[in-house]
Amino acid sequence: MRRSLLRQPVALAALGWLVLAGLGAGCASLLAPAGPLDADTASALLPPGPGWPLGTDALGRDVLARLLWGGRWTLGLGVGGLALSVGLGLPTGLVAGALGGWIDPVLMRLVDALLAFPGLLLAMAVVAVLGSGMGAVTVAVGLAAAPAYARVARSAALEVRAQPYVEAARAVGCSEWRILVRHILPNAAAPLVAFAATQLGWVLLNGAALNFLGLGAPPGTPEWGAMLSEGRGYLRDAPWVSTFPGLVLTLTVLAANLVGDGLQEALRVR
Repeated sequence: MRRSLLRQPVALAALGWLVLAGLGAGCASLLAPAGPLDADTASALLPPGPGWPLGTDALGRDVLARLLWGGRWTLGLGVGGLALSVGLGLPTGLVAGALGGWIDPVLMRLVDALLAFPGLLLAMAVVAVLGSGMGAVTVAVGLAAAPAYARVARSAALEVRAQPYVEAARAVGCSEWRILVRHILPNAAAPLVAFAATQLGWVLLNGAALNFLGLGAPPGTPEWGAMLSEGRGYLRDAPWVSTFPGLVLTLTVLAANLVGDGLQEALRVR
């Protein structure tokens, strides 16, 4: 798999961007030229230049510093939401596909009911129930992404379940749960890993959308979606306030999708 991935320069570049974004967020206290909340009204809406590499916002806060610190909120939300979606969708789909019987239609009808709602609308409904805040947004996007992951997990389980080695394991007396854990899960891992990387982009984008609408991060929090919302009133006079957060978010979501495509190709070859 490693050699196959190394032959995909686009996927490698995308992976490099994700690593760079993670390192930037993790080392924000060392890399940021100023604190994310340090305001200086005398320096408000300064364009990019010496001392302010990406300019300042309406309160004179350094945009670069807020981008670096905001990566902790946005990427943390993405990883947390992805972990929740995998934690809920993976066992649901695997159990439905591997065990079959009455369990499969019951679980899948529940999944279909959730898939009937647009993902962002479902996430907004969850936030309405849980209340605003970054924790609520993380749970909301994770729950909204789980049904799609459950569907992919079920498809992978059904494909592996039909293989001869699974029939052989069943013939020698292995229980269905043992077959699920020892045979179906390891051999269904390839498409599930690739889809998880793609789901990361979806979770990041929809989490940022909820923060843009003011449903997550408190006012002033350096989160990429919230920064987009703060700068929308200055698009004509100070476009850099929104342009740089939007560009970083776009590149991160695109990188996650490209890494997912690269993993799918590499694991398919494997």
